[in-house]
Amino acid sequence: MIFGLTGPTGAGKGTACHIFAKYGVPCVDTDRVYHTLLKEGGQMVDELTGAFGADILSEGTVNTKKLGAKVFGHPDTAERLHILNTITHKYVIERTHKMIGEMAQKGVKAVLIDAPQLFEAKIENECDLVIAVLADTELRLARILDRDSITREMAIKRINAQKSDTFFREHCHHILENNGDLATLEAQIRAFLNNQGLL
Repeated sequence: MIFGLTGPTGAGKGTACHIFAKYGVPCVDTDRVYHTLLKEGGQMVDELTGAFGADILSEGTVNTKKLGAKVFGHPDTAERLHILNTITHKYVIERTHKMIGEMAQKGVKAVLIDAPQLFEAKIENECDLVIAVLADTELRLARILDRDSITREMAIKRINAQKSDTFFREHCHHILENNGDLATLEAQIRAFLNNQGLL
């Protein structure tokens, strides 16, 4: 079975992935795949420099802060984000497929695709079920500031550029509420896996 995991930044998708893995459901982190592809260079990086300029590079690799500054916080951010996604999604999906194939060969019963841009990349069509992790905005903001060493203003811009909780509630099969402690989130994940016959 393939589960899609999505939700806004700072909601706790990474934490949820660790819990799923603990119960035998490994995770393909598309964000990590994306960063790996950025480091590797190649076609995707060529396309990015073509679209956003060679000054997004630092010592030959893409500087994500420079790239972020080119995309977020502009009057036409939506268009810039669309260009970024159009370039990167196809490469990320191709690598994700390869990783899922390798996991299936090892006899894994279920895989989780952690994809913040799940709907934008149309990955939901490949998933048996789509799960969203949601959390209150202030809590998400605190987590982003703690995790990403960016300014509060930049964190707010990032939050505002994403889909609303309402969208996730309307488009996902299952919601994990992550406003409490780790044990509360783990209990929700256990219940979900139990319902899917995976525990």
